[in-house]
Amino acid sequence: MTEHVILLHGLWMRGFALGLLHRRLMEEGFRLHRFDYMSVAATQEHILGRLHASMLDYAPGPVHLVGHSLGGLLALRACLAANDLPPGRIVCLGSPLKGSAAARAFARLGRGGEVLLGHNRALLELGLEAWKGPREVGVIAGRMPIGLGAMLSPIPGEHDGTVAVEETVLPGLAAHCVVETSHTGLLFSAEVARLTANFLREGSFGSLSPL
Repeated sequence: MTEHVILLHGLWMRGFALGLLHRRLMEEGFRLHRFDYMSVAATQEHILGRLHASMLDYAPGPVHLVGHSLGGLLALRACLAANDLPPGRIVCLGSPLKGSAAARAFARLGRGGEVLLGHNRALLELGLEAWKGPREVGVIAGRMPIGLGAMLSPIPGEHDGTVAVEETVLPGLAAHCVVETSHTGLLFSAEVARLTANFLREGSFGSLSPL
């Protein structure tokens, strides 16, 4: 049975940024689809409605979701209580599942900062309390501290330049691991692509950084 994977980009990005990850996961045998959306201008309701429709288009599945940063948060929101969706797993890449200190720093810049975060501001700032949805979720975090977020506000502990490792850990996850790359670098890492493919197939990252 064909296993479909929908890729979701992060804030201020577009689908073309996922090109290398797309190719690597295709080489792993998955059928890839890039979900392009307006990360600032579009409402969350509109984004999730389109994502649900895309998932149903590829049913009966499996239809996996792989989201970078905000894309991972949107993937979780999409699958939290939607019982009519096809089966599959979720991988979040550097997603601030507990909320982002960098996003809160942007918001403190005033109206301009709020505009930059758009309709998903609350989701980025606050994240989720726990994962209680039906799908297995794995998270890959980076710890190479190079990025815009670290320039705006100090990020405690290990971080990828934008998101702290601690911000990516959420109760209810099936697996979590940390790799030596930056926030944007998660999209270009061969190791990240390999770990993602492994989780989509097996529900684990292997022996790396168990929860």
